[in-house]
Formats: sequence, C-alpha cells, structure tokens
Amino acid sequence: MGQLIQIRRPDGATCPAYLSADGLQPGAPALVVVQEWWGLNEQIKKTADRFAQAGYRAVVPDLYRGKRASSVDEASHMMQNLNFPDAAEQDIQGCVTYLRESAKRVGVTGFCMGGALTLLSALRVKGMDAGGCFYGIPPKAVANPAEIAIPLVLHFAQIDDWCTPQVVDGLEADLKKSKSKFELHRYDGVQHAFMNEARPEVYDPKSAKLAWDRTLAFFDRTLKNA
Repeated sequence: MGQLIQIRRPDGATCPAYLSADGLQPGAPALVVVQEWWGLNEQIKKTADRFAQAGYRAVVPDLYRGKRASSVDEASHMMQNLNFPDAAEQDIQGCVTYLRESAKRVGVTGFCMGGALTLLSALRVKGMDAGGCFYGIPPKAVANPAEIAIPLVLHFAQIDDWCTPQVVDGLEADLKKSKSKFELHRYDGVQHAFMNEARPEVYDPKSAKLAWDRTLAFFDRTLKNA
C-alpha cells in the first residue's frame, strides 16, 4: 500500500521513511508513526496503512536506517545505540515538516520505544499538534512531562516491567501539572506491546481494539475535525 521515500531533515541530511497515503487527497490530516525497538518492519508498516485507511497520511521514519532486529537482545542493543534527541529533533521533525506541506494538522504516535519518542517529540518537535503514546516513557531528565502543552492520548498495560503502574502514576501526576489536555488509559490483565498482532504471546485483541478506537477518536477530534 505504501512506498519508501526520503525525508529532508532540518540539518540537511535525509531520513528514509515509509509513506502510506494511498487514495488520500492533499490536505488530509497526517501522522508520524514511530516504530517499536524492532525497526521499520512489516508490522509497523501495516499499522501506518491502518491509519491511512482511517483517513490519515502516515509516515514511518526508518530510525535504524534499514536495520531490523530479530531478537530481544538485538533490539535492545539497537535502541540503546539510538540517539533519542537526534531522532526526535531531526528524523521526526523532518517528517512533521514534510507532512505539513499539505496537511494543516500533524500528530505523532508511537509504540514502545516510539511511545517514548512521542513524548520527547511533544517537547522538541515544532508543528506537532497532538500525540498518541503507547506504553513508552522517556527519562525525565530529557523530557519533563510537566512541560508538555499539546493534547495527548496515552495507553499503558498494567503488566509491564518498563512502564510499571508506579511509573505511569508518576507520569500522570506530572501531566496533571502541565498545560496538556490529556487522556490516559490503563489496560488490566495485558502485557507491554499488547497492540502488536505479530507477537501472539502478548497481543490482546480486545484491548488492542479498544486502544485503537480511542486513539482514532482522539485524533479525529484533535486533527481531523479541529
């Protein structure tokens, strides 16, 4: 459904990306979809295609530049070597700028590592109108949630060794101090990455559908009908 393109970064370099916008007219609202720690794989491409089918031009920046992880150890190593501020301020910023050439409003959404980058982008990316975060939180030292001003929708599993319920409580407390109009949802009995249909050991269809529907309703309100 989509195609590979090159996005111009603010520093003049380029970032490869997957664009899914089949049949959408110029001016349609747009989303930057940020990968999990696995890389630009087929699952995240299909997620971008789902957003396009819902009426959003969707771009997935290839943060690993063609590399894809096939194991948890490999994915962890690749994520640890990623320059998060550069990914937000250059790759994601370049995608937002590209999408704003035809879209009046642009959001950023991401999963796991991409969820953390969504919150980082909410503070560091210009022209981002709304964010959708799935089970990812950046270190407070690089992204203080209390300083976020754009609307957010956030989704977290109650069974999560990274974004534990206690960590999520802290995030919510910080967001309550911010100017962001946010909605934060917790999902009982499911694990981290419950949205990923390519991982049957954690995928939860019921919670995934609920989170998807909530996210589309949020972006319809903040991007499509704003």
